[in-house]
Amino acid sequence: MSPDVTEPAPQESVPRRLCVVGLGNPGPRYAATRHNIGFLVIDRLADMLHVRESSFHVNHHLADVVYHDWKVYLCKPWTYMNLSGEAVAVLMDRQGLRPGELLVVYDEVQLPLGHIRLRRRGSDGGHNGLASVLAHTGTTDVPRLRCGVDFSSGSADLVDYVLSPFPEEEISHADAMIDRAAKAVLAVIDDGFDKAMNTYNTPPTKLQE
Repeated sequence: MSPDVTEPAPQESVPRRLCVVGLGNPGPRYAATRHNIGFLVIDRLADMLHVRESSFHVNHHLADVVYHDWKVYLCKPWTYMNLSGEAVAVLMDRQGLRPGELLVVYDEVQLPLGHIRLRRRGSDGGHNGLASVLAHTGTTDVPRLRCGVDFSSGSADLVDYVLSPFPEEEISHADAMIDRAAKAVLAVIDDGFDKAMNTYNTPPTKLQE
């Protein structure tokens, strides 16, 4: 007679998580400005993932969706840019997120318009929104996606430049970059971070633009 064997209870698989945090400024005054690229990428991702509703939590808007076997959060901090880290801190505490489960999306004046860069970690590079996020997470090991808005000419005040909308001749290029950035986020999930970097950290082709 064989001894009784208790089969272990099957464990539910825990989906992997990615929280995409788009940086920007709240309100219609800033909606279409270069500094709000992060918000615009979140909106494009919401369209791609068929997300129609979000909810407000303390100081940020948040939506979530299951994509493949991932739980994907889409977040817009509803603080001003320089206080973005306050919203991220609340978000991480409420959702139990780790810094490595974030992907922060923001504008980058040191990249040409249309170019994007994925990085796993690094300094804030002079971006006040990212600086706030790094200060509140207490680490520079925060994945990020930089979206180029090109300040190479230096012909205008930097603050006025990033808080201005794209001129008409740049709108189509900006829209293509927003689309490419959203696809890069999905590629992080589909293909892994390293492959997504290899694919999207290269300059866009004319066809992609």
